[in-house]
Amino acid sequence: MQRVDDFRLPLGGKQLVPIMIGGMGVDISTKDLALVAARLGGLGHISDAMLPTVSDRRYATKFVKTKLKRFKHNVASMDKTGVRFDLDELAEATRNHVNSTMEAKQGDGLILVNCMEKLTMNGARETLKTRLDAALDAGIDGITLSAGLHLGSLALVQEHSRFRDALFGIIVSSVRALQLFLRKNKNLRRLPDYVIVEGPLAGGHLGFGLEEWPQYDLRTITNEVVQFVRENELNIPVLAAGGIFSGGEAASFLAEGASGVQVATRFTVTHECGLPEDVKQQYFSATEEQIVVNTLSPTGYPMRMLTTGPAIGSGIRPNCEAYGYLLDSNGRCAYVDAWERTRQQNPDIKEKHLVVTDKTCLCTHMRNFDCWTCGAHTWRLKDTTHQREDGSYQMLDAEHVFNDYRYSVGDQIALPERN
Repeated sequence: MQRVDDFRLPLGGKQLVPIMIGGMGVDISTKDLALVAARLGGLGHISDAMLPTVSDRRYATKFVKTKLKRFKHNVASMDKTGVRFDLDELAEATRNHVNSTMEAKQGDGLILVNCMEKLTMNGARETLKTRLDAALDAGIDGITLSAGLHLGSLALVQEHSRFRDALFGIIVSSVRALQLFLRKNKNLRRLPDYVIVEGPLAGGHLGFGLEEWPQYDLRTITNEVVQFVRENELNIPVLAAGGIFSGGEAASFLAEGASGVQVATRFTVTHECGLPEDVKQQYFSATEEQIVVNTLSPTGYPMRMLTTGPAIGSGIRPNCEAYGYLLDSNGRCAYVDAWERTRQQNPDIKEKHLVVTDKTCLCTHMRNFDCWTCGAHTWRLKDTTHQREDGSYQMLDAEHVFNDYRYSVGDQIALPERN
């Protein structure tokens, strides 16, 4: 039987182990997790979601405090049109995280940054350009364009000195999405260096409608994209992502024509993952029934998460003056609207007791690790390790999980040594 290690992913002038760890924000895919993948010859991601917040936590900056102080006068107002990010601070936060990661990098693998188009930050074009430019300035190996079609993203950095040298990839959920991206960027004469096909079992935001996602299958979509790439002689590696739980399953995608796989769920319960340990235990103990796809995200995308997460039903006051990462270019956010609507409908209830059921404040809850987004197979994590006498589960090392994907066959899952 074939193993993932029987294949190699040609990318960036290298022959890589075809395992990519997905970019989970906010700092869930930590630099430590990405560094393990690179050291072992694969690909790791850091996320640029809420990097001013991450920079404050990791590098002792005060970007969030400064922004809140700048706009504190607006806290009581639901008009957020004037709440803007300082672009110099945003660039510095990005450079802090990327520089720190790249300086620590060892091995022959690559480190990428996951860049979400849906982080519109009350200035979609200028904030996205700042994030992309700063990541390139700081020496990132490549950028994965996610959470959106990114039809104009490459054009924002076409004058950057590393535009032709750094890698650019795009996440799609259909051939049509890839066609749109290629058509829009044709005049730049700059093809994506890799394409990640994300299927309906992925964690977090999904590229499908709420009612339609169960109708799709990752293997079918991946084969369609591979066929399209081959027929058009594009020579672009295609990676399959979303719900790939074992090395044997990963190898089957490679045998059918995919160039690599992106995996994430099994790394959420590793020591290197940024989730707090008590949250990792919630992932271990989750049941299949507790994993749902809902429309709570203000982005408009369906999102898969655990129903036990504190973000669901929370009526926390919008904290846009400190965060505000999902404010659109008109200063609007669906959670701000939902919170204000709920407050007006319940004038006798104190704000701290409000329950908002139709949206959640992603900024605050992701920052606090209270929004438990997850993959469809999270409930299977308990089968990848040992349960202790007290009922808790033994944490895993990222290297162990990476090598299990790399060397296992069939449905085998290698358990760690007991400690």
